[in-house]
Amino acid sequence: MKKSTFSLLIAGGIAAAATASVAQTDKMAPMGRGEATIYRDANFSGPAVFVGEAKTNLALRWSVNSIRVKSGTWELCARTRYRSPCITVSADEPNIRRFAPQMMMVQSMRPLGYAPPVIEHPAAGTSLRGMAAEFFPAPGNSIGRRILACSYGSASASCAANTADSYCKSLGWAGSARQGMETVNSRVYLADVLCTRTGY
Repeated sequence: MKKSTFSLLIAGGIAAAATASVAQTDKMAPMGRGEATIYRDANFSGPAVFVGEAKTNLALRWSVNSIRVKSGTWELCARTRYRSPCITVSADEPNIRRFAPQMMMVQSMRPLGYAPPVIEHPAAGTSLRGMAAEFFPAPGNSIGRRILACSYGSASASCAANTADSYCKSLGWAGSARQGMETVNSRVYLADVLCTRTGY
């Protein structure tokens, strides 16, 4: 074999290896993402749930005893909102209890590297207007931001009612017939406000 031919073979082999490496990298999940399936019973049997994103509350009625990891590295926690005890799994595990007997339940899980989006002020929703009333599921101000249920002190039903009345009046209605409160990122906002001309 000539030296030039031998060099070409080596170069071809390196290129093929590089191509395979790129293909393998493409299959890998980016940081903070992944796919996994959790099973009620050991050895990947029984009811199953596919998970492709962070879940603060799986709301399962059964304990998780095995998991198949298609991609990513996952943190499984026994309580909601990723509270301890937690374990980390990056490959198929047919019997979670075998190496983590403390995991009686799995109530939340997330791919490592996950960071929930920070929403300083959630966007306001649209309204449904009728002849004598208008319903606002997520009332907002002039720049599209949600309105706090109470701008001072802790949120209360009476404070939310006053805020809702003021909101409705600012839009030309007589007042609020009903209103609710919704907590988003530890802040309490007005929700489900019904502005009316009469009967408030």
